[in-house]
Amino acid sequence: MQKLDGDGMAFVHAGGTIVQRELSVGEKLRVDTGCLGALMPSVQYDIEFVGSVKSAIFGGEGFFYASLKGPGKVWLQSLPFSRLAGRIHAAAPQTGGKRIGEGSVLGGLGDIVMGD
Repeated sequence: MQKLDGDGMAFVHAGGTIVQRELSVGEKLRVDTGCLGALMPSVQYDIEFVGSVKSAIFGGEGFFYASLKGPGKVWLQSLPFSRLAGRIHAAAPQTGGKRIGEGSVLGGLGDIVMGD
């Protein structure tokens, strides 16, 4: 984690959809650690164990949650870099992935022309 301080502009990289959430005093939020993009200094941050190895493995989230307690703003990202890399790797032709079109008419015509 890094702290941003001072005057001026800062650019922060995050992936997927970014959601800003305002936590009220004492409000708690538990999120996947990779989905936490940023938080204000007033938000209390802690790491919690998911609860069981079974839920950690089969739930797909990992072994730990980020536990956030208000007041203050938090910014969450829906696609952290690790998941983005995993999706790219799974879709790569070298790993047996297949190109997935966007469902447009042009995509279907391209498949016909290219013989896919």
